[in-house]
Amino acid sequence: MIDLTTTYLKMRLRSPLVVSASPLSESIDNIKRMEDAGAGAIVLYSLFEEQLVKQQQDLHRHLTYGTESHAEAVTYMPEPDTFHVGPEGYLEHIRKAKEAVKTPIIASLNGTTPTGWTEFATKIQEAGADALELNIYYIPTDLHLTGSQVEQTYLDILELVKSNIYIPVAVKLSPFFSNMANMAKRLDDLGADALVLFNRFYQPDIDVENLEVYPHVLLSSPQALRLPLRWIAILYGRIKADLAATSGIHAAPDVLKALMAGANVTMMASALLRNGVSYLQTVERYLLEWMESHEYESVQQMRGSLSQIRSADPSAFERAQYMKALTTYRI
Repeated sequence: MIDLTTTYLKMRLRSPLVVSASPLSESIDNIKRMEDAGAGAIVLYSLFEEQLVKQQQDLHRHLTYGTESHAEAVTYMPEPDTFHVGPEGYLEHIRKAKEAVKTPIIASLNGTTPTGWTEFATKIQEAGADALELNIYYIPTDLHLTGSQVEQTYLDILELVKSNIYIPVAVKLSPFFSNMANMAKRLDDLGADALVLFNRFYQPDIDVENLEVYPHVLLSSPQALRLPLRWIAILYGRIKADLAATSGIHAAPDVLKALMAGANVTMMASALLRNGVSYLQTVERYLLEWMESHEYESVQQMRGSLSQIRSADPSAFERAQYMKALTTYRI
């Protein structure tokens, strides 16, 4: 009997197939279907910092001025009343989800500043969430802001949240640091229970006919897995925090790659938006078939088998591979 169980955020999950934050989790019926399809855990859609700390007029001005988009936003420049639920509605959604399913429910807070919004994590804990994912979606545009100041923001947010709650905390972050390995270590040292690699920045586009900036949300493709794959392989065995692969997980081979690199779990949203929640069953079936045909008995046996510290060629994840790729390519 093949053992698909894995550990993540101090929880034992039935499988490494986790549903990442997306509009799919706005429906309790969908959450039930996720459990029926075999999800190891479910990350709820994000509650935004702006919903918690801005007055409506200030929120409106902030959102209509910005130059960034997010997959979980309803529109590129949403009116304040287009958010599906406010803070209290989000807490009630957690309660209903916990009543409806046994699958672990991970709440998601999306913010960029170490302010009072982090205190809302206490209410999320009280509502019954099994864990919290901090989705730090940060695009610094201040010309005077240094890289070290940007990094400190991430650390301050994590420290504030960890000081307020006892449930496990994951940090979902971007790869855009001067030294990603050092940033991972600093978050690990501060007590991050997991790192979710990576947040995808959704870039705006320009409508040349209407002369408008508009959202152009592109769902991920399997090629997007390359970046988290590299960093998970590098970090595996070097930090205590769990590792979650997100972006580019579309089929069983993507799950296998991430597990071999060292991921505890693989997170999926785009593939489910395209194929429906039941697609989880298809991925699990092929995952089991592959493991059986290659004589793997468990996810634990596979995990990290092709990480950097276990690789016969550790340089494959570093500059040597870059040089090899460019010098061996032929038209």
